Amino acid sequence: MDFIEFSETVYPFLELQGFHRNYYRVLEAFARGRIRRLVITMPPQHGKSVGATTLLPAYLLGLDPDCRVAIASYSGMLASKFNRRVQRILDSREYGACFPETTIKQGSKPQGYIRTSDEVEIIDHRGSLISVGREGSLTGNRVDCFILDDLYKDAMEANSPLIRENCWEWYTSVVRTRMHNHSRELIVFTRWHEEDLIGMLQQREPFVELTSWSQLDTLPEETWLHLNFEALKSSPATELDPRREGEALWEEQQSARLLENKRRLDPLQFEAMYQGRPSVREGLLYGGAFNEYEVLPREIVRRSSYTDTADMGDDYLCSLGYAVDADGLIYITDAVYTREPMEVTEQLVADMLQHSGARTAAIESNNGGRGFARAVQQRAPLVRVEWFHQSDNKESRILTNAATVQHLLRFPKGWNLRWPELYQHLTTYRRSFRANRWHDAADVVTGIIEREVVDRTKNRLRRACFL
Repeated sequence: MDFIEFSETVYPFLELQGFHRNYYRVLEAFARGRIRRLVITMPPQHGKSVGATTLLPAYLLGLDPDCRVAIASYSGMLASKFNRRVQRILDSREYGACFPETTIKQGSKPQGYIRTSDEVEIIDHRGSLISVGREGSLTGNRVDCFILDDLYKDAMEANSPLIRENCWEWYTSVVRTRMHNHSRELIVFTRWHEEDLIGMLQQREPFVELTSWSQLDTLPEETWLHLNFEALKSSPATELDPRREGEALWEEQQSARLLENKRRLDPLQFEAMYQGRPSVREGLLYGGAFNEYEVLPREIVRRSSYTDTADMGDDYLCSLGYAVDADGLIYITDAVYTREPMEVTEQLVADMLQHSGARTAAIESNNGGRGFARAVQQRAPLVRVEWFHQSDNKESRILTNAATVQHLLRFPKGWNLRWPELYQHLTTYRRSFRANRWHDAADVVTGIIEREVVDRTKNRLRRACFL
């Protein structure tokens, strides 16, 4: 029995639109192990949770009564609600006809099995369903299949750097530690912010957009498959979403006219929540993107680096190695971007300088930078290390040189996977200076432009005056 037939059997009042059927077909591929890591983004009130967090867990346990399934949401109360909905399906006669081997405790019988609003065990099998709120504990529970549904309650939570950081730490320290080699992950979200869980994963791990059915069996296990349903179609038509531009996803539920009205009220929020694209260009200092290169040009006239040591305990050390071509374009070749202590970063930067072939290295001497520079010089004796004090206003420097940074700098293709935190902090850096938590990456790319463009221009003008 396929997932659509199962869903219509146990949920006879279910109304499936065309996009629902494609959505459920993808969920079935996930349930049968054809996809190991799946992200689905969808506008609010379009039925994502009914499919992924209510019907899918019951289907998973029917296919494999030994499967250990976990559901997580922004609160334990909501996660328990999903759990109870699944249990009601498991109790139904319709479900018993579909999967007679998958049964759960009724009342007090049989004894020895758990059935609460947060956990239920499958009788005579190893399978179970457990629910947990964001930041909840899963100590001692191995998970075969994790379903994460809306880990942020609303825009206020998603816009809080503290909550986003706590959510990420919970994911890495709880979710990932409960998984094994063959575990599967499903994330179903309405997007709120470019640095939500999906955004963080996109910066650190390979993502592929799901546009063709043939992709279901061709991707490496470590790759995330991402299916995004736009409320109003704006991207090219695909096999999974063949709508024409401007068509609503569910016209009977939320018409194109209604959606256009919502867009006019708040374009930024609409792009995030309804289109699945929170990384909009408005408000970003660098426009959200940098030029990239695949190979360095043949004629390189200079190799150097620029380092800003961490000013405070929460800051990053940022050190970028770069090459300059005959036309003055600057190619970032290497990077160290970390919050490790100086006794670690001294060696990391020295290794980077030698690997990149840098002839010179500029290190800001503010807040211990001079001692850091001396230590790096000892570890990389063939590089001429220069330290200097930066006294100009940081905000003014970054804002003034932003256009030149974006025009002249080139990053290597795939740098989002190679240096995910550097990529995140540069591509999401806000024009409003105080809206940014970290300034280290922007400070260093600005410093490179100042040394390679501003200072060299000034020196040429001085020499011209003496001639």
